[in-house]
Amino acid sequence: MARLTGTRPVATRRWGCAAAFLLLLLTVQAAQKADFSGDSTAATINHSLTLLQRLQELLQNGNGSDSVLRVRSAASDEPKVFHTHQLLLSLQSEVFESLLRNQSVVTLHEPPETAALFEKFIRYLYCGGVSILLHQAIPMHQLASKYRVWGLQRGVAEYMRTHLASESSQGHVVGWYHYAVRVGDAALQESCLQFLAWNLSAVLGSAEWGSVSVELLLLLLERSDLVLHSELELYTAVEGWLSRRQPEAPVAERVLRAIRYPMIAPSQLFRLQAQSAVLARHRGAVQDLLFQAFQFHAASPLHFAKYFDVNCSMFLPRNYLAPSWGSQWVITNPARDDRSTSFQTQLGPSSHDAGKRVTWNVLFSPRWLPVSLRPVYSDSVAGAIQPVRIEDGRPRLVITPATSSPDFAGVSFQKTVLVGVRQQGRVLVKHAYSFHQSSDEAADFLAHADLQKRTSEYLIDNSLHLHIIIKPVYHSLIKVKK
Repeated sequence: MARLTGTRPVATRRWGCAAAFLLLLLTVQAAQKADFSGDSTAATINHSLTLLQRLQELLQNGNGSDSVLRVRSAASDEPKVFHTHQLLLSLQSEVFESLLRNQSVVTLHEPPETAALFEKFIRYLYCGGVSILLHQAIPMHQLASKYRVWGLQRGVAEYMRTHLASESSQGHVVGWYHYAVRVGDAALQESCLQFLAWNLSAVLGSAEWGSVSVELLLLLLERSDLVLHSELELYTAVEGWLSRRQPEAPVAERVLRAIRYPMIAPSQLFRLQAQSAVLARHRGAVQDLLFQAFQFHAASPLHFAKYFDVNCSMFLPRNYLAPSWGSQWVITNPARDDRSTSFQTQLGPSSHDAGKRVTWNVLFSPRWLPVSLRPVYSDSVAGAIQPVRIEDGRPRLVITPATSSPDFAGVSFQKTVLVGVRQQGRVLVKHAYSFHQSSDEAADFLAHADLQKRTSEYLIDNSLHLHIIIKPVYHSLIKVKK
């Protein structure tokens, strides 16, 4: 703890101790960077850890202090007092440099959450390191931003991007997203949004679902890459959100119109009309969408596409995990050899295609070689083959229909492969690869995964966990003039 006394620092020692330690630090760093190439007797003597310990003691004991920070908070009547060294604070923060330029005692006013972390924050300025927990990320980022400590700000933002999957009692990703929007951190905002989209089923059942803002909810509902069991699961979660939040009618109606009702079976739509209080309250706002959904299920997709624009989001499936849309595939020891599997999906989301099935064949190769890297015979030595390293290959996943059928007319297939990883005890989606009917494989599939290592972050107990989703997309063959 910093010394909590009211004694004014001795002015005559303003630069002594701090400057001496700073000079020592710069000397050590310069020595470490020196180029000793060609001299076999060269060695580096590194006492930087001892230096960091001395700097921490300097803060803790207040030796040679020439400035005082008094941190006041509404949570306490007594301010926290930190005896500091102007040189060290000014080197890290231009805000402190300005505040301490003409005064040695500064009073700072902080909210309770940032005041509670101020000692950690000051220690970072002395030692260049800090340990934080999930709930401390936002207040620490606020301190770093307020006092313009850019290295700490970037470090906390990176911590947040890499700990989206960490477990917390109330959830944290939604809160981090809203904070990223407030401070304008586009990279963190996109990372949070992508995590929420790819792991939406986990979020729907958590405490943080109720804290989703209207803006975030609408952004999620616009996306076709949401990973969840079914559109009905999404409607149920949205209904619960509307019941708790009770937004104004225009907002509720906008949210309800973002549900893709054609992706819900007619029997389930009938049940919603009969039992959903939210749908009954706003029936007039979505009646046209419900009627269109029933038409979609009743008519032939080719006939329906003649009169309605099916090339819009309402008729585009999301990444549904239900068995009729795809299959899980767990590949044990994926670096060992090639594997194959097959599964069936429903031809399309329309009830007209409910009884039609498409069989898909899948080939996985852990070390497929592009043509440019395949072994060839050498002209100089008869029979010799150029050596090929295992690391020259890359994982490959090929998905093809087992047969073609006249039923495929007016339907194209988008394929999505989800790669699951275990993070903080949970299996979550790390990557999603999508490719269309014109291609049988994703060009960058697991391009950066090292499946040779049992400790690879892409593996769970030395197994590769995939979920393959087939998204049938209808399109019109003949346009009828209206």
